[in-house]
Amino acid sequence: MAKKIPTKYIFVVGGVMSGVGKGITTASIGEILQTKGYSVSAIKMDPYINIDAGTMNPIEHGEVFVTEDGDETDQDIGNYERFLNKNIYKENYMTTGRIYQTVINKERNLEYKGK
Repeated sequence: MAKKIPTKYIFVVGGVMSGVGKGITTASIGEILQTKGYSVSAIKMDPYINIDAGTMNPIEHGEVFVTEDGDETDQDIGNYERFLNKNIYKENYMTTGRIYQTVINKERNLEYKGK
């Protein structure tokens, strides 16, 4: 039986300033780890209230990248796909707006039972 290797995480964080290279840094680290034999994926978390990147100003936030499963994401997801040579899906991109939407939908469906 193959030994299960525990998942490890690397967080690349920065301030609110866009365009300083966090996405390229993340993609580059991932590619380096892949060349060393590690299985790599990437997750992007944006603090925006938007549900997705489709309605954000491309001058301020860069171009929208559409994933294979149709999600409108930040351009960093496209960089992750190119550097890692693999598809990145909707589950790997989240925004504050998506989290709020999930919580509100659960509340509206009475999943919190009034608590």
